[in-house]
Amino acid sequence: MIVIGVDTHKRSHTVAAVEAVTGRSLGERTVSARGASFDLLLAWARGHGAERLWAIEDCRHVSGALERFLLVRGEAVVRIAPKLTAHARKAAREVGKSDGIDAVAIARTALREGLDTLPVAQLAGPELDVRLLVDHRERLVAQRTALSNDLRWHLHDLWPETEIPPRALTAVSWQTRISGRLTRAEQSARVRIARDELRRIRELTRTINELEHELAALVCALAPKLLAERGCGTLMAAKLLGEIAGVNRFATDAKLARTAGSAPIPASSGRTQRHRLDRGGNRQLNCALHRLAVIKGRLDPETAAYLARRQTEGKTRREAIRCLKRHLARRVWHLLQPDPETTIPASTPARPTRTITIHCNTPTGSFELT
Repeated sequence: MIVIGVDTHKRSHTVAAVEAVTGRSLGERTVSARGASFDLLLAWARGHGAERLWAIEDCRHVSGALERFLLVRGEAVVRIAPKLTAHARKAAREVGKSDGIDAVAIARTALREGLDTLPVAQLAGPELDVRLLVDHRERLVAQRTALSNDLRWHLHDLWPETEIPPRALTAVSWQTRISGRLTRAEQSARVRIARDELRRIRELTRTINELEHELAALVCALAPKLLAERGCGTLMAAKLLGEIAGVNRFATDAKLARTAGSAPIPASSGRTQRHRLDRGGNRQLNCALHRLAVIKGRLDPETAAYLARRQTEGKTRREAIRCLKRHLARRVWHLLQPDPETTIPASTPARPTRTITIHCNTPTGSFELT
């Protein structure tokens, strides 16, 4: 078996074939990053053996086209995090850095980490559409917020006595009221700028509302159980769906929690047993779990009782929420399972029960208490 390491760039891709048993480099090749060149890479790889595996450095948009090309043609592909190859280059006997050296380092990193433990690449499903729509909506919301802030200053300069409530500029009634007042005012440069900004805010608001309706339909079809969870609305469920990108990628809820950075990291030594906070993982997914924990702490009585119990045990509010996020990762993992017979745990973790059996000996015989 051979492992083909791929070092991807915007204008070129370099591949290197490495023997899986010995780690010996069998050759390398560089082609332009164009669809027509991918056939040349595949033909070159097939010439080195029938049993092969592609190890591609995960660079998102740079490596995505080649990855999809290989998956459609039935090739086995695993993803290598860029941070894993840094140590491989430093420990290599060949000094320096080049695309060929990097490609060999990627293949040997895959062998070192274990081919069965690396994330397997797969074709994107409908979750990708959800993620793209969520990201697009968030960008539009950020643009609308910037325009609203600027418009507020212009309105304050024109009419200091006018009090505009928070988030009022996205409401139709306030938009109509302000538009009429700007139309009747003297058309100075500031007024014309304010009218243009208000027009853009209206357009962005319509687009944002349309995206939310589209997301609602997608989430309802993909994850109705998650949408029915208390405290998890359309946007929250869409964010979780998009960032998880297919729950079948995670064999257990522990792997999902590790990816989300909500699982504590062991930091024990000798008789000292402790854990530390994981500041890595997918921070967008971690943020979504945090928002869900905060909302459920306000709306769900069971979750509020759990947080209160944790705080009585000596944890701070922040530490209690971190404990809740780990349990929510398990909850979300179960809710996204396609099998309807999958067991779904309670919305909040309960105290573990223990069964204790006591053996009692008496002059008349023995018995057990449970």
